[in-house]
Order: sequence, then structure tokens, then C-alpha cells
Amino acid sequence: MRSPDSLPATMPRTMIAIAIGQPGGPEVLQPVELPVPRPGPGEVLVKVAFAGVNGPDVAQRQGAYPPPRGASPIPGLEISGQVAALGEGVTTLIPGQPVCGLVTGGGYAEWCVAKAAHCLPVPADLPLDQAAALPETLFTVWHNLFQRAWARDGETVLVHGGTSGIGTMAIKLGHLFGLSTIVTCGSPAKCEAALALGATHAINYKSADFVAEVARITDGRGVEIVLDMVSGDYVPRNLRCLAEDGRHVTIAVQGGTKAELNMGVIMSRRYTLTGSTLRPRSDQFKALLAEEIAREVWPLVADGELRPAMDQAFPLREAAAAHARMAAGAHIGKIVLAV
Repeated sequence: MRSPDSLPATMPRTMIAIAIGQPGGPEVLQPVELPVPRPGPGEVLVKVAFAGVNGPDVAQRQGAYPPPRGASPIPGLEISGQVAALGEGVTTLIPGQPVCGLVTGGGYAEWCVAKAAHCLPVPADLPLDQAAALPETLFTVWHNLFQRAWARDGETVLVHGGTSGIGTMAIKLGHLFGLSTIVTCGSPAKCEAALALGATHAINYKSADFVAEVARITDGRGVEIVLDMVSGDYVPRNLRCLAEDGRHVTIAVQGGTKAELNMGVIMSRRYTLTGSTLRPRSDQFKALLAEEIAREVWPLVADGELRPAMDQAFPLREAAAAHARMAAGAHIGKIVLAV
């Protein structure tokens, strides 16, 4: 943190941020006054306009996902806003420039420090609330679906949580890059929403067996990829959905961290099981990922072809209400905080 007397005269010395008083429910999120942070080498200070709300924020609030060493304890992994100050060595961005970025923490605040290499320029016709809803899901889905699962044109992917932020981004990227998407959702209304967003098929997992439905939809062949946010006892069921040489990618463990697997089936059908978490990855990795996204995906954002599915915006001070909406499971797409 930069001391108040070393900040430029035009910049406030303190800011409002959302702190986690202690692990617990949404009510533990409380606004507090903190010093405005200072950008270090390779960093920028962003005057935050919007911050995305994501599953890892919820896990951190519950005490299950502590921030990496050196990261801000303030929740929030993606932001949009204007560059306010440059750290030493930053030449790719300029003050006043609208950006969105992936951060390791600190997003639920009026000011946030971000690595310049983890920021992307906001096109003129992209609203800042939508810009804040892109980095976390876009980086996660691109890395896991295209880099780890090697998705190729014409393949089919099974996506659990089809109307979540991750699920809706997987639908949209899949549609743009030639994939068929089969998604699972928890209600007929959510299935309809997923289909409207571009999903090829939507399965209500509360009224149908998704394993049987995938077999029916694919004429028994199965899917090439499963993008799994549930884990636990879903994993053996997911493997029954995979075609030979299928790839199973785990990106969250909402259903538990352990699964019982038949390794003989994995060997005979030549499955690949992998997974990842984004927040603890190195700055260099995230910079390289940002470069690839800027090259392969950002032109689609600039052209207006890719936009996030938006649910609802809450004022920063109502972060607890935003988390309560996410916990209720009624949202479709991304929830953001308006700063």
C-alpha cells in the first residue's frame, strides 16, 4: 500500500472496499475504508467502474479459498475501469484508458491494482459492466476448453452449470469456434435460456438422467469433452458420457474433491483427465494467456460478436446481496458490482 501523503494531490487517500470480516455467509461482506493502493513495477492502478462476482469469491468468503501469498485479501478477481496511474516500466497502457483485467484479488473496491500484462483494452462500444464480466470466465474457459482439452471444430462438449458465468461463456465461445454444446441446467426456464444463448442441447438434470440423455443425443457415441464444475460423484457419470479418446476437464469441485474411478475403463478408452485453477498460476502464465486471448478472441469482442451473458448489477456496498443472489442459484450469466 502507498502511504496517503505520497499519492498525487488529485487522487483520494482512502477508498471504500468490501472486506470479509470472518468466514461465513453473505452477511460477512462489509464495506470498510482502506488506503488507496499503489501500483508497483509492471502494474497499473485502475479506478474501478465494475467488478465481476464469481464462484471463487464465494469460496473465499466461506474460508475455503484463501488468496495466494502476496495477493490482496479483498475479494474480486476481475474489474473494468480507467487506468489512473502507471507503475514503473509500464508502456502498453496510458492514464485514462478504459481497460478490463484479471486480478488476484482486490476487485471489490473503488481502486484496484492490476498487472498491465493481465489487462485488455475495452473497445468503444463495449459497456464497462460487460467488460468487467469477461476476464475471469474468458480466461478460464479459453485455457481449459481450448488449451487443456484441445477443443477442435466439429467436436461436442458437455458443460455442467450451463447458465452460470462459466457455462454461458462456454456456450458462446463454443458457438463461435465451431463446437456443439450440451449443457445441464436445473430448470426448464434455465434450459430455455441456455438454448437462446446458443447451446445445441440443454438437459434438465433434475428431471432427466444426463448420462442417458447424452447417449441419446449423440446416438451412443458420447462427447469429446466434458467441462466439469461439480466433480465428486459426477466424475464417473461424466466418464460414461465420453467418447473414446475423450477429455475430462475439472475446473471446480462444488460436489466434493473425491471421486471413485474405474482405471481400467480410463485405460481402455484412452481418456485424458485434467483440470486447473487460475488464481494461483504465475504472472507469466497469465500474461501469455492474455496475449493469446488478445490475438484469438478479443477481435470477436471488438466486432461485437462476443458479449457476456449479464444477470444483474448491485452497488458495491451491496456485495452481500450479490452473493446472496449467487447462492440462491437463480442467476443466468454474470453478476457484477457497480462501483
